[in-house]
Amino acid sequence: MVNVIDNVEMTAKDSHCFYANRTTSTTNRQTMMTNGTLIDSAPVAIPETTMNMARRNMPADDFARYSAVQLHKLTYWSEELKIKAYLGLPPAESAQKLPALVFNAGGTGETGALSDITAAATVGLYASWGYVVIASQYRGRGGSEGAEEWGAGDVDDAMNALVLLQSFNYVDQDRIGIIGGSRGGMMALQMLSRTDVFKAAITFGAPTEFTNLAEDSYILKTARRFIPNVTNHREELARRSVTLYAEQLSKTTPLLVLHGSGDRRVEPEHAYKLGLALQKTLHPYKLIMYDNADHVLAGRRDESNAEMRSWADMYVKNRAPLPRVGPHGA
Repeated sequence: MVNVIDNVEMTAKDSHCFYANRTTSTTNRQTMMTNGTLIDSAPVAIPETTMNMARRNMPADDFARYSAVQLHKLTYWSEELKIKAYLGLPPAESAQKLPALVFNAGGTGETGALSDITAAATVGLYASWGYVVIASQYRGRGGSEGAEEWGAGDVDDAMNALVLLQSFNYVDQDRIGIIGGSRGGMMALQMLSRTDVFKAAITFGAPTEFTNLAEDSYILKTARRFIPNVTNHREELARRSVTLYAEQLSKTTPLLVLHGSGDRRVEPEHAYKLGLALQKTLHPYKLIMYDNADHVLAGRRDESNAEMRSWADMYVKNRAPLPRVGPHGA
């Protein structure tokens, strides 16, 4: 028996139990291998150590919302592979459909895969802000089938997590955003060239340009480990370099770019280069460089989380008009 999140229609009568869970048998039931199809789901308790840390560090109201978040582990189809994911459900306060976020985590291999602890710290946190949040583990890690890729098939897995997210009846289709960190930020930028569904995007510590890096660059060496064995490696690197195709990014998706000036994994210059490319293409964006911050913005975590939440709330939750671009004003 598996727990499956039921896509029930919401009514005011059901507002006290906004999300309906049911137990259903997979016996005599075939799941079609359609991209974004949910295969199974199981609830996950937020680890006690994580909960205790949140209790110590969060204001009382924020902790109350965080402690009410529901986490689930999911399995879904992506390109004929069974891919694992986490889903965060916020405390529901009404029968209205909810805004949602796709979260693209960074890291490589099993050490980079989301765990219950890291999912609670990211997916759980963003869900406490009032969003339904989905985060793919991508192929080849975290229990997912397939071999790990880096800026190729994993982007398809993230896109198909979006398809799954859009299938939930409690998600507001007109209020979906995306957050990506490090490798996940690179993937989020690739996704912005493939869809205009996102009302806002946020990246932090994201690599944005691979074709002109020093040979000893940490992020270049990491990327090369996962590039397919092809003749034209430069072409593969270019596919992962958003600065070369910034004009293709959805102009209806305002982009918040965050980076730590002390980042030793992805050089801070990546953010500057992306900012210049966005400026030239008249893409709505905001660039923040944090001093005293590393690759994951440790040292400025509270400040950067507040900035991310404000950006998501403005353009996703509250559907604010797009910011003005190009020369204007005095």
